[in-house]
Amino acid sequence: MGPFQIILLLLILILPIVGNWFLYQKAGKPGWAAIIPIYATIVWLEVIGKPWYWLLLFLIPYVNIIFLIWALNLTSKSFGKGVGFTIGLILLPGIFLPILGLGSSKYIGPAGK
Repeated sequence: MGPFQIILLLLILILPIVGNWFLYQKAGKPGWAAIIPIYATIVWLEVIGKPWYWLLLFLIPYVNIIFLIWALNLTSKSFGKGVGFTIGLILLPGIFLPILGLGSSKYIGPAGK
């Protein structure tokens, strides 16, 4: 692996974590939660206003795809974004999470309430 590939790999791994860190901070949650795997999902569920047992639904094959898309849509709504942003989160989360976390969007409550 060359130095360019290592830098690219680090960016791919770090950008979503940085995006989640600031996304959680905007929602009034601790940013460091983004680096703890299961706890990060529990905090994410709190941000979008869903119960903790959705974590278990993310473990069921095929069901997890539906609930993940639903959760990403609720994430978009929680920050005042629409369906187009949800599609971006589904297809390019490494780009759209940092946009959501580092951008000018404001947290308006679970699922945009």
